[in-house]
Amino acid sequence: MKPGIHPNYVESTVVCACGNTFTTRSTRPSLRTDLCNVCHPFYTGEQRIVDTAGQVERFMRRMENAAAVGERPSKRQKRLAARATSRDAQQLAEAPADESPIERSAGSDESSTVGSPTASEAAPTA
Repeated sequence: MKPGIHPNYVESTVVCACGNTFTTRSTRPSLRTDLCNVCHPFYTGEQRIVDTAGQVERFMRRMENAAAVGERPSKRQKRLAARATSRDAQQLAEAPADESPIERSAGSDESSTVGSPTASEAAPTA
């Protein structure tokens, strides 16, 4: 090893947020940490959420707001609805002026039921 280029490696005290302290070796004389083997959920077996920047609270707030608002249509649902309305508007614009949309839809129903008996024809006479 070259002399003079390596940092000074000293005995170091590590202090955890839970209060646990232990010694190790480091380039710094003292270290502070949020988690250690005494308080970490993996070692304790607890189901605990470790959050240092408020991210979990922010996420939970967003979820509560979303539940309070109710279900909103997704982008895809909005896009499909917009296409359907534009298609309906285009069909209305292409329809002949003498025929209303109700008559046109009634006419299409009649053409699809050609050959099927009506209620009066299907009822047996006694």
